[in-house]
Amino acid sequence: MNKNIIKRVNDISDYIINTKNTIRDTAKIFKVSKSTVHKDLKERLYLIDRKKYVNIKKIMDEHIATRHIKGGESTRLLFLKKRDYK
Repeated sequence: MNKNIIKRVNDISDYIINTKNTIRDTAKIFKVSKSTVHKDLKERLYLIDRKKYVNIKKIMDEHIATRHIKGGESTRLLFLKKRDYK
């Protein structure tokens, strides 16, 4: 595996472990696609560092468990804004 890819995978995983940020937000910060971040964390990190992989998996599982709440809150705020503009 390319040294640049290994460095990126480690940087992204360290960032997510420290901030607990989402894949989408992390992709914006590192200026790569969501698909790249996802592949880095799901496939490449497993080969590079299994301990970090376990930590990242816990964080990602937590994000998946709470995404319906975030989506519902976003929709509620959208309709409140629309109502206020009328």
